[in-house]
Amino acid sequence: MKVWLGPAGVPVISKDRSTIGGIKTVSDLGLNAMEIEFVRGVKMSSEKAKQVGELSKELKIRLSVHAPYYINLSSEEKEKVKASKERIIESAERAHLMNADIVVFHPGYYGKLSEEETYQKVKGACEDIIDNLNGKGVIDVILGLETTGKVSQFGTLEEIIRICKELKSCSPVIDWAHLYARAAGKINFSEVFEKVSVLRPKHLHTHLSCIEFLPVGMRGYGNERRHLILDTKKPDFEPLVKEILKRKIDITLISESPILEKDALVMKKIFEKHGYKF
Repeated sequence: MKVWLGPAGVPVISKDRSTIGGIKTVSDLGLNAMEIEFVRGVKMSSEKAKQVGELSKELKIRLSVHAPYYINLSSEEKEKVKASKERIIESAERAHLMNADIVVFHPGYYGKLSEEETYQKVKGACEDIIDNLNGKGVIDVILGLETTGKVSQFGTLEEIIRICKELKSCSPVIDWAHLYARAAGKINFSEVFEKVSVLRPKHLHTHLSCIEFLPVGMRGYGNERRHLILDTKKPDFEPLVKEILKRKIDITLISESPILEKDALVMKKIFEKHGYKF
């Protein structure tokens, strides 16, 4: 097994705010992963992506890419779906050039559609994206469908696993905080791994932070509100570390905490406390 830890984006303490500078800072901190954030669009050139890939290989930093946030593969507006697919494709092309193995995205919203109608639209869009990428020779980048933190969003663990069972080029991205928020403050780490095990993943990509949520209705659901630091223990991640080590899982944990790399280092200490050596 191997554990990969790092921030979502350039570390807060990095004086050089470029992606290159961020990777160097991650390495200096003793972390080994970083997620490239294309929050408001894919603005990195192909040449820069190659340079990023070369540096990450040299410093042994595992890279992933987060596609722009404005994506809705289940929109009833065709132009929005088209633009969403293009953003994911462009993100995956950059991921390919920088040797990142996964492009992460929030799939979409239910809107006025039923859960099944939404599922079929998201699945169909993913099939289109995969076909497009395969046609361009981009076959080494997985589509990472992230579990979502609001009841209006497509992306329960069960929905994501279902798509990944049907489409081999897709993989679940477990956002632990989103699962916790959507279940109104409950999470069973062992149960999550049991559910995901049906996919037999060689590597699991996940997001890490604590979270504030607002209860929704009377059925035990919640909506994410904002990310919190790990010290709040909402949820407490020490049981997750124990579960990972017990199961010997090959996993990436990307910190989305407000203090990014500081909490990645907190997580590293918890792993080391339980005997894991980075």
